[in-house]
This record gives sequence, C-alpha cells and structure tokens, in this order.
Amino acid sequence: MDKKLIDLFIKNAIAEDLGDGDHTSLSTIPAGARGKAKLLVKEAGILAGVELAMEIFNQIDATLQTEIFINDGETVAYGDVAFTVEGSTHAILLAERLVLNCMQRMSGIATKTNRIVKSLESYTTKLLDTRKTTPGLRYIEKWAVRIGGGVNHRIGLYDMILIKDNHVDYAGGIANAITAANQYLADQAKQLEIEIEVRNLEELNQVLEKGMVSRIMLDNFSFDDLNTAVKLIDHRYITEASGGITEENITQYADCGVDYISMGAITHSVKSLDMSLKAY
Repeated sequence: MDKKLIDLFIKNAIAEDLGDGDHTSLSTIPAGARGKAKLLVKEAGILAGVELAMEIFNQIDATLQTEIFINDGETVAYGDVAFTVEGSTHAILLAERLVLNCMQRMSGIATKTNRIVKSLESYTTKLLDTRKTTPGLRYIEKWAVRIGGGVNHRIGLYDMILIKDNHVDYAGGIANAITAANQYLADQAKQLEIEIEVRNLEELNQVLEKGMVSRIMLDNFSFDDLNTAVKLIDHRYITEASGGITEENITQYADCGVDYISMGAITHSVKSLDMSLKAY
C-alpha cells in the first residue's frame, strides 16, 4: 500500500463528503456518544478493501477500535461479518459511506478478476488490467485487481512506454515511433519498458524487423491471426492480447499461447459487491 497516496485519497474523499459538517449526526446524536458497528457481507464473492477501511477509520479517528475477522482476498458469503468497529458514533457514521463505497467497489473488482483468473488456471497466460479506471480511484481499483489475483499493467503514463495506434500514426509509422522512443529514453537517461501495439500481421512484421521493444500488444486479432502472430514472435518478445475479450471467450485467447491478456472490463464494467455497515 502506498501510504502517502492513500492518505491523500482519504483526505480528499472525506472533504468531498463532509463539507461544513455532518448535520444529520450532529443534530440527532449527542456529542461524545459511543457505538459499535459491523461490516456485514450480503453477497458471495472475494473481499477487498479491508486494509483500506482500517486506514479510513484511523484517519477519521485514531481512537476507533477494530477487530478483523476476514482479510482481503478471502472468499465471503452472505451473512459474513468482515470486521467490527467501536468508538465515537459520529466518527463511525462519517466513515460509513466512504468505507462502503471503497469496499463494495474493490470487492466487485476482486470478485470478477478472481473468477476470470480461475478460468485461466490451466494456462500460463496472466490477466492484466488497463488504464480504463475511474479518475481518482485508479490506485484502489488496481489494488483490487491484485487482491483478485490479476496483474497490474502500467499504473500511469509515467512507468512504461506504450506505443499505441495513435502514437504510430502521429509518429509517421512503426519504425519511426520505436526509434524515437528509444532515443528519448537514452536522452533522458530513463530505463522504461517499451511495448508497442500492432493492428495486423503486417504491422507485426514491421516490429519484428525493427526490434528494440520488450512487449508486443496484439490488438483485435482474429484467433487465426493471433495463433500466427504468437508463432512468428516465437518467445522473442512478451505477448499481450487485447480488444474484444470477454469472460466468455478469454480461454480461446489463452489457447493461442499469449503471455498476457488485458481486459478493461475488470475495472470499468463491474458490479459492486453488496455489503453494509450496521450498528449493533
């Protein structure tokens, strides 16, 4: 966990929600009141966000006392209690919605990711996420992917060079784009992995002729062309399939022998896992 980044996220999320005060709690519950609450799971899946929830409670009120029964990455069922929290009632109520929003979203992502990862167990292919994330929530969404057993691709624009179709077109072709990227890294004294996206076998052959990359993304390839591409690459570069991949057809892509399959759907099209924080 990146503590600095998470602390900033929590601070901003609390400010967004709190404004000039929780007037409902302030008007109905006496100052100094104490209470208990439990995180109640209402749907089967993979739990994620417990560690983040503890950080939220701690930042809102460090005197809140928690007891964890189920950890991140564990399977949960309807009726399970993940943890309890005790202390200032006002603090618990301030944390409630932020904790639930994060945990429901993260658990939904972890559940879907885990389901797909399990479908790939008989293959060497690994599941990758993408940058198709909710602005401001990328870190926690990618954290949830890891909890679910997936692999993070790049976190942002800064930690890898990924030459996509628009870059190729603007640069004047594949060879130009690869040459420029390598020159940039040399000029800036940076060591970043270079990946390039190809749209067809013709572009793939241009990359194989040029070299100077680490990964090749095979985008929207038919199964026949993907099989051909993997054979042409012959383990010289890391391979990644992307585009049009779903839970229903992902094993067909894995059958082609790619190293990675990237799916934006594991972060941008996910149903949150149902849960609630209930007083008791």
